[in-house]
Amino acid sequence: MQPYKGLLVLDAAQGIAGPYCGMLLAAMGADVIKLEPPKGDWSRGLGTRQDDHSVMSTVFNRGKRGVVLDMATEEGKRQVQALAAKADIVIEAFRPGVAARIGLGPEQCRPDVIYVSISGFGQKGPHSERPCTDSVMQAFSGFASLNKGMDDVPHRAYTTPVDIHTGMCTFAAVQAAIADRALDKAPRQRLLDCSLMAGAGSLLAIQIGDVGLLGRQPPELNVPAGSYQCKDGAWVMVALVREQEWVDLVSLMGATHLLEDPRFTDFPTRAANKAALLPLLREAFLTRTCEEWLALFKTRRLLTDRVNTPLEWLAEDHTKQVNAAPILNQPGLGAVPMPALPGIGAILTPAPGLGQHTDEVLTEHGLKENAA
Repeated sequence: MQPYKGLLVLDAAQGIAGPYCGMLLAAMGADVIKLEPPKGDWSRGLGTRQDDHSVMSTVFNRGKRGVVLDMATEEGKRQVQALAAKADIVIEAFRPGVAARIGLGPEQCRPDVIYVSISGFGQKGPHSERPCTDSVMQAFSGFASLNKGMDDVPHRAYTTPVDIHTGMCTFAAVQAAIADRALDKAPRQRLLDCSLMAGAGSLLAIQIGDVGLLGRQPPELNVPAGSYQCKDGAWVMVALVREQEWVDLVSLMGATHLLEDPRFTDFPTRAANKAALLPLLREAFLTRTCEEWLALFKTRRLLTDRVNTPLEWLAEDHTKQVNAAPILNQPGLGAVPMPALPGIGAILTPAPGLGQHTDEVLTEHGLKENAA
């Protein structure tokens, strides 16, 4: 699907949320110009990397053209403004007000531009100037407090769920703006305020609705769902959504006596007596290997599976047979497995090197003769 062919996007964001939105637009056919300062997007310096490429920057910048311009110089500023004046969509992730101060605000853009601002806390409010990352927002939003491990300590998720979800939501908002713009009788700008706080809030909609309605934290939904270590050291994940699954679980485990215990009658009572229940189940799980438990649970189609590492996921037969992670041949890095996107599929166009297309883009837009 290439519905956005012919659209020009100036992606001046760094990191994850903004670039993720830009990558999806590129996958849909848009000409996305990845604008970077001379030192590059900070994501180029994190994680597994080679020269000016990293896996992180590759994931979020596939399919774009890379341009380096220095807005600290008058010439660089002029060239960026010239590109912004042509772009259908501009994506920026500066602190609120910075884009306007450096000459990359809506005033420098087309009268019908879709102007996307991505920030931690939004463009207004007492926290709008605060620096923010995915981890900070996991803490602020309450996400980390709900992600307690067996040690009962709040943990950040090791991946970046808030950044990625915010990028996906931003992509959805941009798509709506593109469709809405097609209905205009006169050009008008659309200013999209997209924040990590809003992204985190939408991830936690059920939990926020619950606590707002009750004025307190409700009991856990499906105790004793969770991960349990087995005899061989592997871990099995158990999910429960119906009471019958609790009956099937303990029956298969040979622990039918738990069905007679009034502390464990239903989800609410099990939640109230979680501290008493979990040690009993942990001890039981240690009597068999992970594969033995899974084979047993499959006889009742219970919602269980082995807790894999990402490397083990790549090695799974199912992953291979459905080509869930085809190979992207990324110059500078090599063969990188790149998971396909739901409903979209594989995006296997490499990410640009730092400034790789600067001359090409400037020439194309009539700016090369004045390039530094």
